[in-house]
Formats: sequence, C-alpha cells, structure tokens
Amino acid sequence: MATSPSLPQPGSVRAVALFSGGLDSVLAVQVVRLQGIDVLGVTFETPFFSARKAREAARQIDLSLRVVDFADEHLEMVKAPRYGYGRNMNPCIDCHALMLRKAGGIMEETGAAFVLTGEVLGQRPMSQGKQSLYVVAKNSGYLDRVVRPLSALLLPETEPEREGKVDRERLLAIQGRGRKPQMQMAADMGITSYETPAGGCLLTDVSFSRRLRDLFSHNPGCTPRDVEMLKQGRLFRIDERTRAMVGRNHRDNLAIERAAGDRYTLIRMAGYPGPLTALSPGWSEEGLRLAASLCVLYSDAPKDRPVAVNIRTEAESRSLEVAAAAPDDAAGRLV
Repeated sequence: MATSPSLPQPGSVRAVALFSGGLDSVLAVQVVRLQGIDVLGVTFETPFFSARKAREAARQIDLSLRVVDFADEHLEMVKAPRYGYGRNMNPCIDCHALMLRKAGGIMEETGAAFVLTGEVLGQRPMSQGKQSLYVVAKNSGYLDRVVRPLSALLLPETEPEREGKVDRERLLAIQGRGRKPQMQMAADMGITSYETPAGGCLLTDVSFSRRLRDLFSHNPGCTPRDVEMLKQGRLFRIDERTRAMVGRNHRDNLAIERAAGDRYTLIRMAGYPGPLTALSPGWSEEGLRLAASLCVLYSDAPKDRPVAVNIRTEAESRSLEVAAAAPDDAAGRLV
C-alpha cells in the first residue's frame, strides 16, 4: 500500500509568493504559512502599477517583501504581447507569465521549493480560466512548481504537492468571481483591513489605454519615462513625432516636472499664472510654438494678444511671445 510523503518540519520549506497585496494573495500566503512554510513575498513596479498596496499588506501580515522594478522589460512585453490584450491595453496572460518567471528566478536564487500565487480559478475571464492558468505557468518556465493554494484542489497536482513539501489536503477549492469564501476566510483569520480587488493597473483604464495606444502608434521606441508622462495633465498630439502634456492644477505641474527629466522641454508662463507644459523630444520650432500656445490657452493670460512664455530645454533657456491656441484646435488635438 502506497504511503503519502511525510510532511515537512516547520521552517524547513521555503516558498516565494507572487504578492499583489490584494485579499487573495494575502490569503494564499496565510494558507501556506499555516503549514509551517516560510514565505518571501515578491511584488513588482512599473509605470503601470506600483508596489504601494503590496507594501501595506505585507506590513499587516508581517511578510518579508522584495520589490522588483522591471519597467523596461515589462514595457517591451506590453508593446507586443504574445497572447494579446484584454478589454483595454492589459496583456494579463503575458504579464502574469513574466512576473512568475521573475519570481521563479528568485525561488531558485533563495533555494525555495515553489512559487505560490493568489489566483482563483474562474475569477478573471481572460487570465484565470483553467487553460490560461496552465499557459501562464508553462510560459513562466516553472509549470510544475507553481502552486495556487486557493484553487489547488481544482487544478493538477504539482511537484511540491507530490513531494510532500506542501500538504495538498490543506489547500482549497475556491472558484468563480464571488468573494464570500475569501471574506469569510479573512474574518476567520482576523484579517479585517484589505482593499477591493478592482483597480491598481493603469492598463485596464479606458482613458489611459487610449493615451498609450497613441504613444505606441507614433513612438514605438518609447521608454518608461515616456509612459510616466502620460499619467498627468491634459495630453495633446502636436505632430507625428511629438506630444505636449499640459498641467491641470498644481499637483499636475509638480508631477510633470518630476517625470520630465532633461529630455523634455518645459514651457511656463512668464507673467501670469498658468500650467506647466512639457513637450516631448523631436519637436520643430512650429511644434514648440503650438505647445506654447496651449500653455497660454489654459493660463490666466489674455487670449486676444501674444504674451511671453519661458522655454527651458536641456541646452538653453529663452523666451517666446505667442498667442493662445484656438479652443477648437486644442480640442481636436486632445488625446
């Protein structure tokens, strides 16, 4: 008669958790920890999402957390995802596979036995169907070492389960989009503070996705800094090569200035309150004047005559006199 493998001693097995900070990832970590397994959380940062929620959740459950910035690699994936986009510009299958691949590298580096995630079978139509979960794990390169504790009993057994490094009988069979089982688990575990599952990734946002499509269409060689510039203010297409970001308020102005760096040309009103305007590289003198006219349009300056603006580039600072753009022309350039 076959015998099941003996269970590990507390602390003898380590795991790496793909940790978003959402309730599912918190519960997945705690389910595995209850088996005496040490867990290291791994989360990621790009211009499209931050590690804020993961950091806060990790503090609440006393989880060691490693934050990985993979902005360049992630952006290249977003430009041409193998499995396409969701409703907006969200390449969820490719994104999850990339994160799992990175987490798998950390698993090997630290000598951990497996990677765990908070994915729930059937919760998200694009990325959490049974076939999608298989594809994500396979493309990560760690197909047999990815454990989904919340839905494991509905999925094929993995190597850590077969070897007794994690007790399959103590894993769960949650599926679907409902949240009641997770909320009850949280209450039973004393987890009272957690964020709603929606939101967090700009690639699922309709208006941001429109801006990103415009950027990819006109500037396929764009960088993470270019993506950062899409997140603030009004965005205008100046010509095929360039775009202008015009602040809507003081907070926008500060954010645009922080993100602009030396590559972007900054335009400010000389004698009136107004927005900070940033013009992307590659502009012509005509394009510069157009961006400056947008700055004047949204300022407190008179709209019936030319006024002075200050121009700052990486190489020089100068002044320019320009009249406000026509509102209809500005509206036609808005992205």
